[in-house]
Amino acid sequence: MSIVSLVALSFGMSMDAFASAIAKGATQKQASLSKAFQAGLIFGVIEGVAPIVGWLLGNAVNDWLSQMDHWVAFVLLSFLAIRFIRESLSADGVETDGDTDAGGLGLMIITAIATSIDSLVVGVSLAFLEVNIYLAAFLIGLATTVMATLGLYLGNRLGLKFGKIAMFVGGLVLFGIGATILYDHLSV
Repeated sequence: MSIVSLVALSFGMSMDAFASAIAKGATQKQASLSKAFQAGLIFGVIEGVAPIVGWLLGNAVNDWLSQMDHWVAFVLLSFLAIRFIRESLSADGVETDGDTDAGGLGLMIITAIATSIDSLVVGVSLAFLEVNIYLAAFLIGLATTVMATLGLYLGNRLGLKFGKIAMFVGGLVLFGIGATILYDHLSV
């Protein structure tokens, strides 16, 4: 996987954290940049660890699935893309896991874990590809830290509509990456 694909994947993966952060930021009266960065770092670390866990799980079953690995990656990424796009188009807005209190550390960690499940799934997909998982995890964590920090800080200014757009774009990026993986393997 090229560095360009890894960067695109990283920002695509950060869009659900970004959208959730916007929703959380929209509940705050004043967004402090330092508090937004602290929360963004929580999102980033959790989102960065998740693909490594998924990669380890994927490597455990790699021998069984090596003949259809590109299909597994395509299906998993497409599933996530559809979920992102569906959430972005829902009338309810971006999922916030029922959390209206943007402040609590425990609730922030739970939200970060909830938004990192897709990174775990991507980690499983990356186990079937030639990729430096530590570079991928670092880039995903970094992109998520940046995007969650921005989302929390700007959330009270931009509102939920912008979060929905971010989810939609993230879904398109994930689908594009899955389609590219499938195309690369089938065109060999």
